[in-house]
Amino acid sequence: MTTVRVRLTLIYSGLFLLTSTVLLVTVNLLLRHALDRRIGRIGPVPVAPAAPDLADHQLPTLPDLVDEVIDYQWGVTVATVGILTLVSVIVGWLVAGRILRPVHRITATAQRLSMSTLHERIALSGPKDELKELADTFDAMLDRLQRSVEGQRRFIANASHELRTPLAVQRAAIEIGLPEDVGEIRDKLLFHNHRTESLIDALLVLAQAEHGLEKRTPVALDEVVLLVLAEGGSDEVTVTTRIEPLVVDGDPILLSRLVTNLVDNAVRYNHPGGTVEVTLSRGVLTVRNTGPHVPQERFGDLFEPFRRLQTTRGQGAGLGLSIVASIAKAHGADVRASPNPGGGLELVVIFAESEDAVPAADDRSQCRPPNVEPDGGRGA
Repeated sequence: MTTVRVRLTLIYSGLFLLTSTVLLVTVNLLLRHALDRRIGRIGPVPVAPAAPDLADHQLPTLPDLVDEVIDYQWGVTVATVGILTLVSVIVGWLVAGRILRPVHRITATAQRLSMSTLHERIALSGPKDELKELADTFDAMLDRLQRSVEGQRRFIANASHELRTPLAVQRAAIEIGLPEDVGEIRDKLLFHNHRTESLIDALLVLAQAEHGLEKRTPVALDEVVLLVLAEGGSDEVTVTTRIEPLVVDGDPILLSRLVTNLVDNAVRYNHPGGTVEVTLSRGVLTVRNTGPHVPQERFGDLFEPFRRLQTTRGQGAGLGLSIVASIAKAHGADVRASPNPGGGLELVVIFAESEDAVPAADDRSQCRPPNVEPDGGRGA
């Protein structure tokens, strides 16, 4: 598929060559016609007796001279058209690039923009033509988008405070105010209170991740993984690890939530005696678990909010992997899922390594949390 610059170059060169060729052919034809007419007016020219040494050589006549001149002229015309072809292609390419330079600037700005760089503008200078009008329209759209995103961020911050505070007060009232003889009701209320808090917290994290990162800092992802494994785990599932150093640019809280959701998902949707493998190597985080079989046609639902498989219905709100996908996208990472033979999933998060990444020779795979064994140990 040809680019706009190539098409513009071909158009400019074609028009230039067509005009030049028509002009040169017209000049040659008019020259031939003028010479023939002048010679016809002159008529036959008397020829002086030739010298003895030139008697054997025939002198050219005027029509022959005209033919030679015209043939030479056509040769020069063909050479000129060839040179003009090369020159027109080069000039057309440069002119097309000059014209499309503002478009490239608009495209580069649009590709560079994210939720955290909405303050940038094209600010195209120059005459007020169609391209400047396009750039100004794009800048105006960015102004509206920035105001909308800032308003949503303020709403998320306010909602976080307004929703969590009454739930915390409600939980304290249930724990302190209800008497011991209503223990079953008390436990049920606390369960639903905790579930509501978890749902609101997950929704707020999801909204924050989808709005991008305001700032990035170097984060030792291997230390985040080890800390999550140290704080989590299950006595019914064996967890094995292979961790290599990796530093990525991002938000440490969101990255911790990404790893936590992956590990919790692998442990929760497993079976007693199952296994979970956590691997961090060459910028790729892999969490593989045993568990129920996931149909291939349902893989598209894994990262959609509030989508739960029939095999896991009722075990969660259906936001865990949605949050993982949003956090990964905010960090420029790619998330992939594939089935394990015999059941379970393999979830892979591919990060772009930071320039500050720790050399791979400094392997921290032996620095593991308690109750988590490297490469096939006992169990967590």
